Amino acid sequence: MDIADFFDTFFEEAEELLADMEQHLLELDVDDPDSEQLNAIFRAAHSIKGGAGTFGFSVLQKTTHIFENLLDHARKGELTLRADLVDTFLEAKDIMHEQLDAYRNEEEPNQEAYERICQTLQQIALEEIGQTLDAPAVPAPTIEKKTSASAEAAEPSSLSERHLLVALLNVSEKDRTLLVEELEQLGDVQSHSGDEKRYEVTLTGDVSADDIEAVMCFIIEPEQIEISVVAVEKNEEASVSPELDAPVAVPTDVVEPTNSAKPATPAVAKPADRAPSPEKPAKSAPKKAAAESASIRVSVDKVDQIINLVGELIITQSMLDQTVSDLGDQSVGNSSLQNGMSLLQRNARDLQEAVMSIRMIPMEFVFSRFPRVVRDTAGKLGKEIELITEGKSTELDKSLVERITDPLTHLVRNSLDHGIEMPDEREAVGKPRVGKLVLSARHQGGNILIEVRDDGAGMDRDRLLAKARENGLNVSDNMSDEEVFQLIFAPGFSTAKEVTDVSGRGVGMDVVKRNIQGMGGRVEIQSKKGEGTNTRIVLPLTLAILDGMSIKVGGETFILPLSTVLESLQPAKGDMYAMAGDDVVLKVRDEYLPVIAIHEVLDVENAITDPTKSIAVIVQGEGRRYAMLVDELIGQQQVVVKNLEDNYRKVPGVSAATILGDGSVALILDITGLHRLSRAKKEAGKQVNYPHLSYYQEAEPS
Repeated sequence: MDIADFFDTFFEEAEELLADMEQHLLELDVDDPDSEQLNAIFRAAHSIKGGAGTFGFSVLQKTTHIFENLLDHARKGELTLRADLVDTFLEAKDIMHEQLDAYRNEEEPNQEAYERICQTLQQIALEEIGQTLDAPAVPAPTIEKKTSASAEAAEPSSLSERHLLVALLNVSEKDRTLLVEELEQLGDVQSHSGDEKRYEVTLTGDVSADDIEAVMCFIIEPEQIEISVVAVEKNEEASVSPELDAPVAVPTDVVEPTNSAKPATPAVAKPADRAPSPEKPAKSAPKKAAAESASIRVSVDKVDQIINLVGELIITQSMLDQTVSDLGDQSVGNSSLQNGMSLLQRNARDLQEAVMSIRMIPMEFVFSRFPRVVRDTAGKLGKEIELITEGKSTELDKSLVERITDPLTHLVRNSLDHGIEMPDEREAVGKPRVGKLVLSARHQGGNILIEVRDDGAGMDRDRLLAKARENGLNVSDNMSDEEVFQLIFAPGFSTAKEVTDVSGRGVGMDVVKRNIQGMGGRVEIQSKKGEGTNTRIVLPLTLAILDGMSIKVGGETFILPLSTVLESLQPAKGDMYAMAGDDVVLKVRDEYLPVIAIHEVLDVENAITDPTKSIAVIVQGEGRRYAMLVDELIGQQQVVVKNLEDNYRKVPGVSAATILGDGSVALILDITGLHRLSRAKKEAGKQVNYPHLSYYQEAEPS
């Protein structure tokens, strides 16, 4: 098998290592650095360097080599850390990430960025420790059998040729075959034998443990490899050196980088240097191995295929329920049929929940990106910010996690720029200099609630209204605080006094709201002047399955998302009011709600036109409540969401579709879309003519 087959694995693991590196750098206390964190950062750079060299990614290898050498001086206490040095290390990590992306896309990395970061790191070494850091002379470890004069000079004189005994522990036969083939490219395989529990390979050639480990770590775990040196005297059989009676496991955390001032020496020449110290055993390694051995990497496409099949199973089960229901009295007396259908329904539900949980990933995946965002943004603004994350274990569908990151980033940057004051301003009003930003996530019914809270200046209602009038928006002083706060989501709306590279152009908040609505969610804002702002995002847990309320209008069946339904009632004539412009409102407990007659908006024939004979379903969308007139409530059911745009086109007032138990298609309604469609029809001259406006109360509600 060609080594390129392992590229994807390298890219995935390198991404994880870079993420870990960034997290440790952000958590690092420059005044009292934790040696374990420094070692973890060094190990991440070393592992990436080894893999990059194996696959021939020379630019990435050279960058990580110089970075690794500098980190080595830091962990030995020879380089005193400062905040500006950590910033440079983070920049180096970003450039390494860009180089990784370039190789993934089969492109050449940015040479200018590579030269600049290498020069910066070299300058740090020269100024801080008084020496330079040389890049490796060879771009990548060659996979052919090689001989090196410097390596031969460093060989112990008692050895005529270096032999390594590579033991593979608990490796399947398929992987053993691949690994032996890779070892044959690194040197000459003299022998190989054993079983799945322990398989030993004797290898000769000028090859280091680093080279072997770099190739194997993308197929098996480091704990599954043991490498020992075998001494071979002239005219004698190979025998294990007395000093190396026991095979020595190769830990990744003690590999020293090659120093240009010394000749290259084999990493396994001295067993004492390789063996972990008895006083400091690698405690975390077994836990990591256990966690990783309990998981497998599966393509998202395969998971999506399973979810689609489970969706079809749910539809089929609904069809069977419908068929049994149509049988009526014939099925009532058949207890085995009834029991079988109940069991099928329960098992289908359990299967659907189990399969959906595969796509659920913790919010920590999203939150882990924000310490860097907060650090960089606060640094640009000259503010002091403390970031607190809550509910990192709360799970959300993978597709939503990927789509929520950008809106959250914009909300966080907005809080940092517009919300939290400058340190001196905070002190002047009796607040601590350090502002507090909280990211939290928790489940709420069938939804997930994500909050971005700050203890800043809060929103100024009067200033928002003044800016809205300046922008030509239709506002009034009677608007509720919630409606006023929603103005910040209007296109081009910004109260920033000056434009910065962080914000102020009025671009983005409208996109944030639109993207969240596209995920079936909504944004709510709570704010108190002088105390802070809380921006709440409410999202469904998944986009694949929906709990819905089935309603009937005329001869058509529609689905309302259950998360938007608040209550239902029979409207009375005395509670209906005609407003100016042909609008109709329904009074519900002293609150007047806009009425949306679905049959009028969607042109449904043979529907009930008398509001007092209809049912008003009170729903909520975009922070507002509406009264929707329907003919009949069928009931609550779980439906499989089908994307209407992929199969047909975008339909105003409709978010998606589903297949009912009888095989018919039902449209899933978009609450705010229906309201916009109703208003658009009026503005276009196609008035939504509610029957006899004189039927309603003539006086507008006060």
